[in-house]
Amino acid sequence: MNYFIITLLIVAICMALLSVRLFFGKGFVKTHVDQSKAMRQRGIGCVQSQDAAARIENRKRVKENVQNGY
Repeated sequence: MNYFIITLLIVAICMALLSVRLFFGKGFVKTHVDQSKAMRQRGIGCVQSQDAAARIENRKRVKENVQNGY
């Protein structure tokens, strides 16, 4: 039982130390590509944003005649 209490105490101290930045700092670190200033300057975007832009219906596209799955 002593090992369990010691382990629980160590985990609680670690969680408290990890949350110090969250409570007293600027918040979470921005790791997403769209939130990074350096990535935007290089023209690198998020795959999800690029996929959403590619799925927008283009009225001027050439409609292909697809038959038999080819």
